[in-house]
Amino acid sequence: MKVIEIPEFGVAKLAVVERPDPQPGPGQVLVRVWAVSLNFRDLMTVQGQYNPRQKLPLIPLSDGAGEVVSVGPGVRRFKPGDRVVAIFAQKWLGGDATPAARGSTLGGPGDGMAAELVALDEDGLLPIPEHLSFEQAATLPCAGVTAWNAVVVQGQVKPGDTVLALGTGGVSLFALQFAKAAGAKVIITSSSDEKLARAKALGADHGVNYASEPDWDKAVLALTDKAGVDQVVEVGGAGTIGKSINSARMGGTITIIGVLAGNASEMDLRPVLMKGLRLHGVFVGPREMFEAMNRAITTHHIEPVIDRVFERADIGAAFEHMAAGRHFGKIVVRM
Repeated sequence: MKVIEIPEFGVAKLAVVERPDPQPGPGQVLVRVWAVSLNFRDLMTVQGQYNPRQKLPLIPLSDGAGEVVSVGPGVRRFKPGDRVVAIFAQKWLGGDATPAARGSTLGGPGDGMAAELVALDEDGLLPIPEHLSFEQAATLPCAGVTAWNAVVVQGQVKPGDTVLALGTGGVSLFALQFAKAAGAKVIITSSSDEKLARAKALGADHGVNYASEPDWDKAVLALTDKAGVDQVVEVGGAGTIGKSINSARMGGTITIIGVLAGNASEMDLRPVLMKGLRLHGVFVGPREMFEAMNRAITTHHIEPVIDRVFERADIGAAFEHMAAGRHFGKIVVRM
């Protein structure tokens, strides 16, 4: 079978190589992977920034969807022909993450989904919602579940709430879709008026261009009559956390997801204390959250936003497209 491999760190080093076809063991399912999607974590992994001690060669990418080819002894959940999507941490089925669960993530430390065939435990797979394509389903495991955890589980968004989502990447657009499905108002930020217009077409109530309005937190406060938002979906990290704190209402929640704008800074904790804010880090989520999210996706007929679909041979260009930061939604690669 053909796989995408990291023989050495660096996007330019990515290669399509041959490996032996895997065979499903007891409790395992052999899946033909049709599509995978890229996350910022994958880019950092390829560049050697996520885990510089990662053992190589590695098959990257944690998120993928495909079709069951065959099943091993004892499998009860799936049969050949079923459409399935892999969960991010293969041994995280419910509850809080354990060290073992955190060590079972695909695309590092173990091989990922960028292969024509993968053999995974049946508990590490879920059926794809019927209305979604393989390409759409491949966007769900990290970005979708992370947004669901942030907005629904941690943020406990409800009708009438106001949610601020930073940027127009995969997590932020999923957060927009889940918040709107829950009856909330959504403010979204971008440096592009064109992207803000597209976000409004998806249901965003307001858009703030942080390039033309560097003090975007003041614009957010103005949109909420100076009260602040109920929840901030914070993907920037150190570079944006101060303004996110200022944008939140008294007693509001900030779910911290990414470090796109840096991961080290001195932070003034006084506003956190004075406003009684709740800061909660989000690391994707377990199988049970994925199942709940899929039920909501089916009920509300939510369709993931795909920016562009690349072919397997163009994996380097796909990562370069992500690194440039021009995408709106998820970047997908056909396997």
